[in-house]
Amino acid sequence: MSTLQVTEFRSAVPHAAVSAATMPGWQRQGKLWSNLKEVCDLLRIPVSARVNSDEFQFQHMQFKTGQRIHTIGQPFDMLYIVYSGFLKSVMIDETGSEQVLGFPMKGDMFGIDGIHSRQYSTETVALSNCEVILVPFKIFSSLGRTHSEMEAAIYGVMSRELVREQAMVGTLGSLSAEARVARFLVFLSERFTDMGYSGKQFNLRMTRQEIGNYLGLTLETVSRTFSAFNAIGLISVDQRAVVLNDVQALRTLRRLPPSQSRSKQRPAASRQLSAA
Repeated sequence: MSTLQVTEFRSAVPHAAVSAATMPGWQRQGKLWSNLKEVCDLLRIPVSARVNSDEFQFQHMQFKTGQRIHTIGQPFDMLYIVYSGFLKSVMIDETGSEQVLGFPMKGDMFGIDGIHSRQYSTETVALSNCEVILVPFKIFSSLGRTHSEMEAAIYGVMSRELVREQAMVGTLGSLSAEARVARFLVFLSERFTDMGYSGKQFNLRMTRQEIGNYLGLTLETVSRTFSAFNAIGLISVDQRAVVLNDVQALRTLRRLPPSQSRSKQRPAASRQLSAA
């Protein structure tokens, strides 16, 4: 890593990250740096053979549960990639109400909302002890100027994150509460499988309240739906520990429209949906 890159990196490290790494009693474990190839592998994009991976080094930072990685209004200078752990990205309105936008996990990039206005319009909070890779936007821009294919690949990752959010949020209004919860569980199952973990048995790092906020449901509705799924054997729930007993049934259920819409359908079709 060149002297210029080190200087630019240090000037771009957010204050929250610095305080997290230097707070009293902080025990630093895990990796300190990742080269470009390691970052690209994490993002699941190819790295050009023309790029010297070791020329670009990206620092890791650890955060404890509840710590904010960046805040709303903070000047934008950094993109972030989740190396381990679970987080939530939120938007806060003028009344102080929180809207959960997503739950970044391993291999996800966040902070892209700051590119347009040069300040973050959201904030991201650690739901568990986590480790993130810091990607100074100056270095990303420098890389893009000399290696256009890398720039295109990383913009593709940004697009992937936006499409993922739209796929979840964009269809919620046309789905029943049961379908929303089923869709969320299937989404988590697929993400855990992609990360190499069990897609049928996992712990929820987010609360029922946070799930409801994300899905546009009340806490009571989320809890009632979990209990109903548990009662009919689709899942087994023990506080935050979840076992998906019938993933295929959840995949079918995630397309179920609201009950009011179902009542307008033909009786035969309605019976088929109810049976699903």
